[in-house]
Parts: sequence; structure tokens; C-alpha cells
Amino acid sequence: MKYKLGDFVRFVDEKMEGFVTRIIDDQMIGVTGEDDFEIPVLASKVTSVHGYEPAGKAKASVIEETQVLTGEFQDKGVYIGVVSDQKANSVVHFYLINDTSFQVLAALTTEKKQHFKGEYNGIIAPKSAIKIYSEQLADLQLWPKFIFHILFYTGQNVEPLAPLVVNEKFKAKDFSGSKKAVPILNQQGWLIQLDDPGLLIDAQKLKESFFRPKEEKTVVEKPESEIDLHIEKLRDDYQFLNSAEILSIQLTYFHKALEAAIVHQLPEITFIHGAGNGTLKHEIHRILSKHQKIKTFMDARKDKFGYGATKVILK
Repeated sequence: MKYKLGDFVRFVDEKMEGFVTRIIDDQMIGVTGEDDFEIPVLASKVTSVHGYEPAGKAKASVIEETQVLTGEFQDKGVYIGVVSDQKANSVVHFYLINDTSFQVLAALTTEKKQHFKGEYNGIIAPKSAIKIYSEQLADLQLWPKFIFHILFYTGQNVEPLAPLVVNEKFKAKDFSGSKKAVPILNQQGWLIQLDDPGLLIDAQKLKESFFRPKEEKTVVEKPESEIDLHIEKLRDDYQFLNSAEILSIQLTYFHKALEAAIVHQLPEITFIHGAGNGTLKHEIHRILSKHQKIKTFMDARKDKFGYGATKVILK
């Protein structure tokens, strides 16, 4: 497959052009035009439009080693920057960002179901970045695991850093927060630091943690009388979650609210779970039927909730 996500192509037999937004298989690709509709097409039926460069594309993969760095030597700042393609928003590009004063020798391998594939290797100069991978954001649950190997080099009188080996399986939570300014690229995106100092164990802080005074009793907030368990009310990144993750989050929130109602001795509490396929309702009813603090439960007011809510009477 000679095409990559984000490539600009033109149809051979039609007056159409667009960006590659999906690699379907070895023969087929998905192309999205100005109307934002993705069209599956044989790779042999399109041709690359040369001369187009996406905004933010690194102009050179390696800066000359003779580059002179001024100021204090920086030994931290290796990131993965994930930014949306400026023409095909459904595609995100991964940049390896070297915001240190070292030259970085980096390699990226992906792994999926024990199938390994080398995606990138090369030298990244100090204070520079290079695109190493692209994916469909909507396919996040299908992304492979990313394996990074990173070596540091400098000709200056600086103690070398230990090599980095980072295994990362990205999850929806990594992209649930707001976008921020990505160093070097001058674009908005998501930022993951590979040499995060927070991952290092501070022996002194670890020692102090054993001698901390006993924490004060946890304060349980009084819950509302009606608890909405619809996933869009609980998480902003719900569109990236699969059904099992959604159910787990909803049940965790249900347990928390139920226990809070018991602590505060509420006479009753209503859980709005929706009708849907009935899975969440079934799980809630199963838990309530075995709970010693529950007197009874029933469908809440049908004129208000239909069959989408359960009223719980507490002992």
C-alpha cells in the first residue's frame, strides 16, 4: 500500500479529489472529499497529488548535528504530540517531539495480537519533531500497542541518560481532556510525555508516606434524590468508550450513589437508567435484590420516566 492516512489524492476516472482517511485493506482505501463523506475506492483508481504538504508537517526529519544550542542544557522533554489533520479531521497524526538538548535516536514498533510492525526509526534533532504514525481517531479501540525505544546523544560534556523503553496502549481517557499547545509544532493537540519524571520513584517521599498521620474520615456527599446514569451525563469522552466500559462506569456511579444514600439515611432514591437494551436496568435490579439495606424497588413514575427509571426504598 503506497498511500498513507492524510495523503491528498485525485480519482483517475472522476473529477474528484480528497484525503485518505482510512486504509481498509491492501487494495482499498477510504477517501474523504470536501463534503466530508468518505468513499471507499480501489487504491489503483486514485493517484497522488504531488506538491501538497499538510500544515504542520515537519520540513526535515533531521537537523544538522552541527546545530548550535544556546542557553541551559535541557535533559527532559520527549513527548508524543497527537494532532488532527487540518484537512481531514477524522485522522490524527502522531509526532515524536524532542524538546530536549539531546539528539534522539528513536524507533517505533506497533503490536497487535502478537503481530509486530516497525513504523519508524530515525534521528530527531534537539528542539524538533517528526511525524511517525497516523490513525483514525474513531478507531481508537482498535489501535495497536505502541512500543518506543529511545536513545540520547550529545557531543557536550553532559552525562548521558539511560535509554527509554515505553509500552503504551492508548485509551479514551488520554484524549478526553482539552487540547493544549503542542511544543515545536505550534498546534493544538494532545500531549503525552514519554520521559515523565512523575514516573520516577522519590525514595524520600516514599519513606515519608509510611509516617503520615492518619487521614481524617472521608466525607461522603449527600446524593441527589434522582441520579441520572446516562453515560453522556457521566463522561465527556463517552463516544470513545465501548459498551463494556460504559456499563462498568454506570455501575460504579450507581454503587457510589446508593452507598451515599444509605450513609445519609435517605428514605428513597431514584436511578434513571433509560430503557435501551435493558442491560443496565437488569444489573441494577440484580444488585438491589441482594442488598440488605434495600426494603424494595420498583419502576419509577411512568408518566415522568416511562420504563427508564427505578425507584429504590431504603430501610
